[in-house]
Amino acid sequence: MTWWAIDVRTPPEARERLGAWLVARTGQAVEERDDGTLVTFAPDEQAANELIAELEVTAGATAPLTSRRKIEPVDWSTRWREGLGSRRFGRLTVAPSWVANPPECDGPVVVLDPETAFGSGEHGSTRIALSLLERQIHPGALVLDLGSGSGILALAAVKLGAARAIGIDDDPEANVVAARNASSNGVEGMVTFLDGDAGDLAALLGPADLVLSNILRSANTMLLPAIITALRPGGTAVFSGMEVAEAPLFLAALDSAGFAVIEERRDTGWWGVAARRK
Repeated sequence: MTWWAIDVRTPPEARERLGAWLVARTGQAVEERDDGTLVTFAPDEQAANELIAELEVTAGATAPLTSRRKIEPVDWSTRWREGLGSRRFGRLTVAPSWVANPPECDGPVVVLDPETAFGSGEHGSTRIALSLLERQIHPGALVLDLGSGSGILALAAVKLGAARAIGIDDDPEANVVAARNASSNGVEGMVTFLDGDAGDLAALLGPADLVLSNILRSANTMLLPAIITALRPGGTAVFSGMEVAEAPLFLAALDSAGFAVIEERRDTGWWGVAARRK
């Protein structure tokens, strides 16, 4: 379907009134650009001409300058992919499936498309978690991923050398997505995703070498006793999903729970930390 855009240039004193009229007439939101131009849309050329004619009658003495332009059809089922490419996290590359050969990729690759489950590498908190994971993982590790969502952290862990990763999420739909992602990455035999409460299950699955928890600060804080129990002595936990302003509160909770901070990261207002069990 080809739509038409109508640009409406009107004096400032008439802009609010005519903008409201356009919203009521079309049933659509009206864009106001920085130069004051109002932009609305019509489904075809005839509808655009009719709208312009009605607008001129309605405006009367303050008749605006209008112009119309054809908007080429867009396949929105694929258009959303634009701007989403591969990302590098040290040795690790995360790439969507439509990027056949990620540029400058000479290490492990996680292929992951954005879906309903949280975690595609496009969010600041996920980028922090991946960066810290890449620096803290070691070959042969057992990794627990609490609130695993799309499974991106668990998949990254085994791609980086972990012997096994177990993800826990209380959203069954997320676990379906995560299992599908594991299969498409060829690591389904090394990754397991469980439905349930991370606080109940984590302690039963250890001793783990590394625990990943990319969730809210309140949940991270509540899970600290379970994470301590799940970690082997000297094991490491990576926490993300928190805003920079929350860092002092969580650092205090870490110290009280028996963790020593190894490294902190920030990304577009988000904050994360790697800490070792004392």
